[in-house]
Amino acid sequence: MFDLSGRVALVTGGNGGIGLGMAEGLARAGASVEIWGTNIQKNARALERLKALHGRVGARVVDVASEAAVSAAMADAIADWGRIDACFANAGIANSWKSFLDIGGEDYRRLMAINVDGVLWTMREACRHMQVRAEAGDPGGSIVAVSSMVSDQGAARNEDYAASKAALLGFVNGIAVEFARYGVRANAILPGWVETEMTAPLQQHERFNVNVIGRVPQRRWGKPEDFAGIAVYLASDASAFHNGDAIRIDGGYSVF
Repeated sequence: MFDLSGRVALVTGGNGGIGLGMAEGLARAGASVEIWGTNIQKNARALERLKALHGRVGARVVDVASEAAVSAAMADAIADWGRIDACFANAGIANSWKSFLDIGGEDYRRLMAINVDGVLWTMREACRHMQVRAEAGDPGGSIVAVSSMVSDQGAARNEDYAASKAALLGFVNGIAVEFARYGVRANAILPGWVETEMTAPLQQHERFNVNVIGRVPQRRWGKPEDFAGIAVYLASDASAFHNGDAIRIDGGYSVF
């Protein structure tokens, strides 16, 4: 049920953090995996890790904030692999603001371009491919957006990030309804506090670890590898009837 042999998965932002954790899980389950990232060196390092798990892996330099770049990269990926069975729109960034009153300017626009527009372009082009494939008699596919638990929680000094992640739920719900007729399902993943480059400053903050991570029922930070299982599940036949959901992977933080 969880065997992904013969399937192809695409993971944006797959050269580190949660994206790489998902990519490694997919590769272990037998999927061919392509990762997208903007850092050539990080792509190369991630590719070496993935090659140790599966022979059919690849990396591509793509700035998802560019609609033209995403469209071209998706077309190239489909040409190279022959198909995309699962698309994980994971690429994202965060800003560091002193107050909501400071939000604006180029940093704000760049965040929205990557976190909202980039996810839209990526999922749109994956859906386009899956619809064409379904109309040719080969239905099916999984669309996944990596949102955040802050999509429906208060995020002081990070309102722009929270808003960008909330937008993804609207994308996913619409795709889940519109493309189900093609055998395509769409879901969102809502990570909690995870050890990544984005959260590196907080990981060293003693007060934060006591007051916030101390509230996580599992009493630890999440790790990128904690997302391998959910990625495999959503790419596999095990989730064939799981559509239009927002799945929390936060160690129980949201319910405590």
